Order: sequence, then C-alpha cells, then structure tokens
Amino acid sequence: MVATPQSNGVSEVRFPHAPSSSADETPEQRNTRLATLLATPVRDGLSAEELMDPKVSGGLTYNDVLILPGHVDFPASQTSLESRITKRFTIKTPFLSSPMDTVTETQMAIGMALNGGLGVIHHNQPVEEQAEMVRKVKKFENGFITDPYCLGPGATVQDVYDVKDKLGFCGIPITEDGKLESKLVGIVTSRDIDFLQSADDRKRTLRDVMTTDLVTAPQGVSLSEANAILKASKKGKLPIINDEGCLTALLARSDLVKAREYPWASKMDVSKQLLVAAAISTHEEDKLRLKALVEAGLDIVVIDSSQGNSTYQIDMIRFVKRTYPHIDVIAGNVVTQEQTRRLIEAGADAIRVGMGSGSICITQEVMACGRPQGTAVFRVASYARQFGVPVIADGGIANVGHIVKALALGASAVMMGSLLAGTTESPGEYFYHEGQRLKKYRGMGSIDAMEKGDAAGKRYFSEGDKIKVAQGVAGAVVDKGNIKKYIGYLAAGVQHSLQDIGERSLDALRDGVTSGSVRFEKRTASAQLEGGVHGLHSFEKRLFQ
Repeated sequence: MVATPQSNGVSEVRFPHAPSSSADETPEQRNTRLATLLATPVRDGLSAEELMDPKVSGGLTYNDVLILPGHVDFPASQTSLESRITKRFTIKTPFLSSPMDTVTETQMAIGMALNGGLGVIHHNQPVEEQAEMVRKVKKFENGFITDPYCLGPGATVQDVYDVKDKLGFCGIPITEDGKLESKLVGIVTSRDIDFLQSADDRKRTLRDVMTTDLVTAPQGVSLSEANAILKASKKGKLPIINDEGCLTALLARSDLVKAREYPWASKMDVSKQLLVAAAISTHEEDKLRLKALVEAGLDIVVIDSSQGNSTYQIDMIRFVKRTYPHIDVIAGNVVTQEQTRRLIEAGADAIRVGMGSGSICITQEVMACGRPQGTAVFRVASYARQFGVPVIADGGIANVGHIVKALALGASAVMMGSLLAGTTESPGEYFYHEGQRLKKYRGMGSIDAMEKGDAAGKRYFSEGDKIKVAQGVAGAVVDKGNIKKYIGYLAAGVQHSLQDIGERSLDALRDGVTSGSVRFEKRTASAQLEGGVHGLHSFEKRLFQ
C-alpha cells in the first residue's frame, strides 16, 4: 500500500516527496496513482530482437551485450542446466569440448561425459587411433557389459597381465571355451594374480588360480536388482548367466562407484555407457573413417568444416542419415540463416555456429568472411528454433559470462577450445614460461596443425594447395587443473547467473528471451571497461577455489 488510513480518516502518505503529476492533483489522487505504478511491472532495456537490429547495432559480440537482472526467489542450486544438444540427445550441462588436437582425445572425452557434457574427439590422426579413442570412452563405464572380455581355463596368468596392459582391467570371467555364451567356470581378478609375478608364476594356467566361489545373477534381472546384488555381495564383478549357466553379461562394481561420484554423467539410457562424439571431414575417404567410428560405438558425429554450406557437407549429411540413421549429426560451421536452412534441409540434427570467432582463429582477418558471434548465434538459433533443431555456439567463449550470453541468445550448448585446453585431461605436456605453468594450444587452421595431419587442410578446403594459407595460430594457455573441478566451476557460474536473471532453467531462459521478458542492454566501449577490473594498482584474479 502507498497510503495507510488513519483513525481521523486522513491517509498517511508513504512518499511525501513524490512529485505531483499536476498542480491540482489531490493527495488521494497521488496515492492512487503511485499505488497503480507500484502494482504495474516495469519493462526496462531491450528485447533480444531490438538489441540485434542490424540497422541500429550492426554485428555484436558477447562483450557488446549485457542481460538485465530479474527477480530472485530461488537458490542457485535449484537451477537446471539440462539442455538438448541434438534432436535425440539431452545432457545435464551445456558444455562440449572442441574437436581440436590440443583439446579433445580420450581423457577429455571421458571427463566431459562424466561431468554432464560431451567430448568431440578430433580427426587430425589416423582412423585407427580415433576409433580406439571412441572405444575407450564407451568401455569406461557401463550398465550391463554385454560383450565382456573372456578367457578360458587353459589361458595363463601372463594372458591376464597382457589384457591389463592393453585394456586397463584384469577382472575377467573364465568360461569353458573362453567365449561369451559359454559355461561360466570362474573369474580372475587382481587379487588372484597380484603376487604371481615371477616367470614361472606367469606360466600357471587360470584353472589353478581363478576364483570359483561366485555370486551370479540370472539373465533377465533388471539393472537396479543386479546393482543391489552386487552391493550386497561385496564382490568386484557380478556375472549374469542363463538357465544353462552360460555367461551372457557382466556388471562391475567400479561402474557403480562412477555412477555415485558423477550423478550428472552423460550416458546412453539402456547401456549406461558414456556418450561420445567424434569429428570427420566432408571428404569421400571419411566415409570409411565414419564406419570405423560407428563400429567402435560412436553416438554423435560432428562434420567438421570451417564453412558448412557446401555441396560436400550436404552430401555427407545425407550419407550419414541414410547409412547410419541411429547416429545424430552435428553440422556446420555456419553463421547465416541461409546456410542453416540448407543443412537442416539435408537432415542435420544440430547446427554448429561460428566462423572466425575463436581465440586462435584468424579466418575473419585473412578471409574477410564470417560474422560477429553474438549476432551469428542469435540469427541462426532464431531460424533453427522453428524446426526444433538445437544450435551449438562454437568460438568466442572466454568466460562464464560469455557462456550465459550464448545460451540466452539461443544456443542450446557451447563448444569450448581455449577454456579447456589448459586442463589436465587435454592432450600435451605442461611446460613453464616466466613462472607460469602452460600447455600448448593451436587452431586447426594453423600451419602447426596442418603439418601434423591432413584434417586441418580438409576442414579449410586447402589440403591440395601448394601454398598453405593459415586461418589459425599456435599459442599457449594457462593450467586450469582437472576437468571435474573446472566444469564444476563453469556449471556453478552459469547457475548463479540464471539466478541473477531470475530464470530457473535454460529452457526458461530461452523462453523468456523469445517472449521478451528477459531484457538486454548494449554496452559501449567505456561500459565494457567499467564492467571489468579497473582503477587498481595491481590485482590477483582467482576464478575459483
């Protein structure tokens, strides 16, 4: 209430210094007017469409815009970061790692998936190596292991050590003929062979050392029931057998522990294996690469091209959807609605947006072609939304604020290169320079990357050129620690940003932007300076602990 009635019938004025709208306005009229004002929501700032008017603003980057705060009536921990990244797949955090040879290989792909994101394994390497990386990610965590590695009772202890060296585990079921669907006779674990190190010990057959006192579960048992049996047994492995006692599957305690420690993990619904994506080019020989990746267990393929609106990519999309309909395709890169239209028409399940906006990319400088990333994401997402096709913002992400702006402008997820390149899980060794611990990071259009493999040339349509024209540079990034802690920091930052904006989920954020309830402001150059650290003699910038 603006005015409180008193016993003498005269209203008490809450805002005695409020100006009157006219000279003859009475106190009661003023109180009524002010009460109406306070009861009416105020819409400040600009809608996204007004902000992105090209006739007024031109092309905008993330630094050019701010999101205005909303009403906070919930804790940040209650915000949902779940987001759909392709037509079929939804993940718990909107983070993808870039298919670059200094960013995503096996360990990064595993780390991203465990922490609710998705890793895209690069293709600047032989087909066999890329397929093996995919295979390792898929084998890292399982529900029921439907194709467990088996040995026969006549195999030796040395055979178990060989499996451990090659595949990283030594919990192996022993069947009569050493194959799945054969009668289970025992199991060998690290406890059985830990002290069998001599040459003679390693020649012993497994029938002499295997454990035969087994706890098993019948075929047809549900995953939750099998997990309960495994927990109660305190064993490391739970074989699943049919009525004839033949092995049909296996369950591992290590997978239970991973599920407990990583509740946000990106997994397949049935197999409970981690999600993994990998990149290919648009060239004919990459159809063979794709075949090997699919056989290794690939879930999502990223067609990697600096300019996605090409006959080559459209043909590749159609080939993938025709040959492997269970594989989702992320197509790109694009920055315009016409590019997007062509790829969606071809069958793309998601669109990757960005051309020349990455920290190590010089495409806009060298080729005079591209688009400011904020405008590109907004325009492409506005078009793709009509078809229910998600958009992934690729490039230009330097901090948590950029992530939130990309998501607000319509992206379902962000793809990161430099932000993740300094983590423990990224490829390469750390080195020190002027007291800082660094890792090498390079663009796939750099001469450095072109000299390593042909993926860089294929991505930029230049593999046959006698003179290589670089569209990227090589550099170094600061150590960021392990991926679990760093992704946790990014996720917490996005959650707190959603809280400030007043939206409980990423879907609600995008809906608010579309309806105009989430408002924006354009930043001048001086406003950008004001929004950063300024006016200090010196400072230490610690982003998380």
